[in-house]
Amino acid sequence: MKKGIVFLFIILLSFSFSPAVKAQCSMCTINAEQSTKNGNTQGKGLNSGIIYLLVIPYILMTGIGVLWYRNYRKKVASAPITN
Repeated sequence: MKKGIVFLFIILLSFSFSPAVKAQCSMCTINAEQSTKNGNTQGKGLNSGIIYLLVIPYILMTGIGVLWYRNYRKKVASAPITN
């Protein structure tokens, strides 16, 4: 239990210090740069959308992992001990 809390704390701490990420393909980058030079803010929205699409699978997998771990721990705790 203590190891899990420490691991979760480390993960949360690493996410709090992550740098700003700009993840785009080369064509999207050129398009976004051209639009920002003309005064549009669509490039920032494009970056946010890409990051959003990147993060969702990781959140889902983490949720599934937590649910699996909780159910596994319940099964182990409720199993009779035989010697």
